[in-house]
Amino acid sequence: MYRRFIIIQLILVLFTTYASGQVKVRLFAAKPLKWIVISVSEGKYELDTYHDKPLSLLKGETVIFAFYNGVVAVKSNGAGSFTCDSLIMKGMTGTDIFSVRINGDSQTEQFYDGDLQCFSDLGFLVLINSCKIDKYIAGVVQAEGGTGRNIEYIKTQALLARTYMYRYFERHSIDRYNLCDDTHCQAYMGNTSNLLINKAVLETSGLVVMGNDSSLIMSAFHSNCGGETESSENVWLSGRPYLKKVIDPYCTGSRSARWTKSIPASEWEKYLKNSGYTQGSNNKPDYSFSQLTRQKNYRTGSFSLPFTKIRDDLDLRSTFFSVLFNGDLVILKGRGYGHGVGLCQEGAMVMAAKGFDYKQILKFYYTHIIISDIKNARK
Repeated sequence: MYRRFIIIQLILVLFTTYASGQVKVRLFAAKPLKWIVISVSEGKYELDTYHDKPLSLLKGETVIFAFYNGVVAVKSNGAGSFTCDSLIMKGMTGTDIFSVRINGDSQTEQFYDGDLQCFSDLGFLVLINSCKIDKYIAGVVQAEGGTGRNIEYIKTQALLARTYMYRYFERHSIDRYNLCDDTHCQAYMGNTSNLLINKAVLETSGLVVMGNDSSLIMSAFHSNCGGETESSENVWLSGRPYLKKVIDPYCTGSRSARWTKSIPASEWEKYLKNSGYTQGSNNKPDYSFSQLTRQKNYRTGSFSLPFTKIRDDLDLRSTFFSVLFNGDLVILKGRGYGHGVGLCQEGAMVMAAKGFDYKQILKFYYTHIIISDIKNARK
C-alpha cells in the first residue's frame, strides 16, 4: 500500500512538470544501474525517503545509492546506512548542482541541476532528474550539436530540441517520467557550462517550430545531406508537408559531404542474391547505378531494393550513393551523412557563418513552418 502511494505521488508530480517549466528525464536510461555515487557540487540538498526525517547534504558531501534485495540501499557519511523503497534529493537553494558517477566508472562524471528521484525496478536502480527546461535544452544542444558554433546555428538546434521535447513530452508518462537521456528520445548528458549555448537557449526560451496547422513539427535533422535533403515519405512510413526535398548548396564543401566504400564484386553480387535478385540466363548483369539526385530504390534490370535497406544492411553513411565497377571491386560513391530528412547540420552551420539567422535557417530546411511560443501551439 505504501509503495502504491509513492507511485501515485510520482505520477502526479510528472503531470505538473509541463506547467511548472520543468521536465523529468530518466538518466543513464540505457545502462543497468547497480550503484551510483552522487556528490553535491553547488548549493544544498535534502534527501527525503518519504518516511523518516530528511537528511541534509551540503556542498562537497557524497552519498551512495545501490540496488539491494529489491530496495534502494543508501550510504552516507552523515547518516550511516539504511534502505528504502524510493527517495528524492531536493535542491534547496535554487542553484543546486550534483554530479553522478555510475557502477564504479571513475571516468564518467556528469553534472545535473534540480532534483533527483531514485527507486528500484526489475533489478536495477532508476534515476529521474527533474530540472529546468532551459537547462535541459542546453544540455541536449551540446550533446546533439556540439560546441564552438555560431550562435545562430546554436539557436536553430535549441528550437529543434525544444520542439522535440514538447512534441514527445508524455512519451514515457507510463514510466513516471517525460523523456529518457538516450537516443530513443534526445541525447542528454547533463548540464553544459558553455556560455554561448546557454545564451542561445535563453534568448530563444519558449520558442518552437510548428506546421501551418500550428501543431509541433517532427524536428528531424542529420549531419550532412550531400547537397540535397530527402522527403520524409521516402525514408519513413508517412510524409510530412514540412519535410520535403530541398536543394542545399551550403553543405557540399563540408567534411561529411562525400564518402566512398569499396566492396568485392563477389560480395556485392552475393548480397543482391540474398536480397532476392535473380540473374537472367541470357543477360550479363549490370550492377552499376547512378544516383545524381536522390532516389528511393536501387535498380538493376527488373530488380529493385530500397536504398534505406542497403544503408542499414551495409552500415553506410547515407542512402545517397552511386554504384560503380572497377575491376573486381564495387565502388559506392556516396554523398552526405545520415537519413537526409529535415535540417542539415553542416549546411546550417555554413548558413549561420554566412550571416543567416536561426529563423532563416529553419525556414530554408522546413517548408511552410511557423516559429512561435509554445503557448501558441495546438495541443
